[in-house]
Amino acid sequence: MRRTLLFFSVLTLSAGLLQPLRATVTIQSVTPSVASPQPLGTPVTWTVTATDSNPGPLTFQFSTALGSGAVDLVKDFNAGTLGGGVWTAQPFAWATIQGEGVYRIIVVAKDFTSGESATHTVEYRLTPLAGTSAAVNATANPLVALYSAPACEAGSSMRVTFQRSGSTASPFLSDWKTCNAETSMNFYIAGMYPKTTYKMNYQIATGSTVTPGPTTLSFTTGSLPTSITFPVFTVAVPPGAGTDTAQMIDLHALLSFTNNQSVSAATDLSGRILWYYEFQDVTDTSTLTRPLSNESLLSIQSGPAWQSISTSQQVVRRIDLAGNIVQETNTGIIQNQLVALGFTDAGPCTAIPSPAPVGAACLGGFHHEAQLMPNGDYVVFADIEKIYPPGTQNDTSGLPVDIMGDIYIVLSGNFQVVWAWEAFQHSGGGTQLNINRAAPLGETCPSAGCPPIFLLGSGIAPAAHDWMHSNSAYYWPANDDLVVSIRDQDWVIKIDYNNGNGTGNILWRMGAVDGDFTFNNVNNNAWPWFSHQHDFGIENNGAGPATVFDNGNTRVSAPPLGLGCTPGTTGCNSRGMALTIDETNMTVTPVLSQDLGFYAGALGSAQLLTNGDYFFQPGLVGGTTSYGMELVPTPDTVNGTTIDSLEGPSSYRSFRQADLYHPPKT
Repeated sequence: MRRTLLFFSVLTLSAGLLQPLRATVTIQSVTPSVASPQPLGTPVTWTVTATDSNPGPLTFQFSTALGSGAVDLVKDFNAGTLGGGVWTAQPFAWATIQGEGVYRIIVVAKDFTSGESATHTVEYRLTPLAGTSAAVNATANPLVALYSAPACEAGSSMRVTFQRSGSTASPFLSDWKTCNAETSMNFYIAGMYPKTTYKMNYQIATGSTVTPGPTTLSFTTGSLPTSITFPVFTVAVPPGAGTDTAQMIDLHALLSFTNNQSVSAATDLSGRILWYYEFQDVTDTSTLTRPLSNESLLSIQSGPAWQSISTSQQVVRRIDLAGNIVQETNTGIIQNQLVALGFTDAGPCTAIPSPAPVGAACLGGFHHEAQLMPNGDYVVFADIEKIYPPGTQNDTSGLPVDIMGDIYIVLSGNFQVVWAWEAFQHSGGGTQLNINRAAPLGETCPSAGCPPIFLLGSGIAPAAHDWMHSNSAYYWPANDDLVVSIRDQDWVIKIDYNNGNGTGNILWRMGAVDGDFTFNNVNNNAWPWFSHQHDFGIENNGAGPATVFDNGNTRVSAPPLGLGCTPGTTGCNSRGMALTIDETNMTVTPVLSQDLGFYAGALGSAQLLTNGDYFFQPGLVGGTTSYGMELVPTPDTVNGTTIDSLEGPSSYRSFRQADLYHPPKT
């Protein structure tokens, strides 16, 4: 719970090879895949080699800067591979549309064991795509265009409008970008149908005056590639007169894997694909987590990470709409930073002997959540395994017990750890999580939905106890605190974050058992509370109501915990809920509590739409299927009616949006 900024430092910003006297690390080469200069947006893959007189491992960090501007961390320290006495960095894939000019590519090679490092900076020129007039070019994604316009005066802003040729509907709008009078303005245009012609133009805003560009350009998208097996969507309930026409795009964070491929997609409400992203490291754990408003999205992906035993869920990436990596970090460097801040449970699993002794703990992988908060920081989730004495959480094996807990990590805009909250090591004041309050349904790992497990083995109880399984974080702007959904505890908790200055204490727990709130059961429901819930957030910029997808696992379980009913039957389905929260009187009152007609034992999302309707997604129905459902509330009741529904493959989350530039607020 410490806000201690770990500053990113660059040893030199001049071209050439510099290293301290008697340094043991030497960077030998920094080589681009295509020679400078290249047009903006060109993908360039950098190959870096280095030597280290110590055993290593040698890690590599990549940053960029346009001219004398700010240095942006793109890919944080990650291990290279050793062959023939030479270390080779993981390929650094770089593409930017920030602006034309000479970029500094800054490489740091560091041996964290010896502490020695070397830095090398090379220059690379990118040329403009727009001259005195705008231009539009294709990208590697056939549904994404790169629109470029001439520089505009400082103090103004620019955006791009685009719509299908011949359409009379309102055009789609990109984000506004700030003009700087020195470089061209460049935008990724996404949210377009395949093999369709679009008209595009820019607009310049100066004060309250908005002026269009002089020329409208045409761009025709390509076909969906036949090399990819795309998800299939079916209209279950067609959009009708009450459908929210302001939010007609559905962004699906899919968990469907076909032909060893993993693809997430955006569709219209008829299921026609408007955008897609193909994951390169294909496992059943890579997923989009949140769309952002700066032409990008956040994701948790599998891939190599420094100090890791597994590649599963080891990387957090921000990608742009064309699929390029904008920022990346990995569990190895995050472990290093957390330990430096005093979180000794978050070290590498590679350092722990087998069998792991009681008290041993390590950080495993990222899971479930990565999102940008309004204060400009990011919050990401990772799991921590810790070994407890025999009998903990009523384990009957007679062996030490592996408990799976969570750590919530706050990263700066440059993906550096600035604050964290750990279930095993949080502040000693206030309400604490009780290690002996086992998950009510007794979930264990490994199983579907679990992060990678590292400490199980001979001498340890045969299954890890899945104690928390946190799945969403919400930043509450009313008091700058974090509200977190903990699935396996059937709880939502509020943590004193206070923009990194908080105590880390748990301020309240919300849930059916051992919670701090009373549920105002206005509809006399036999089991009114949510359980094993997903995607808790507070709408209207924190003013409410709170929305949550109630999976209902504990509600449908056998007595005495649940009702003992059959999942998928009336009253025993998952529910879409909206709640008012009274922190003064500590009460929760339902605004909406609607049986959705499907039971989803895992996954799901919840959202308030712009027209006052609600959007819910049962994400895993029957093990393979999801439904994106819009509900119109029934006045003076807690019920609602489904007015459109789109069936598709299993999906972690789904987001109803006006376009791919303006994501939901929660």
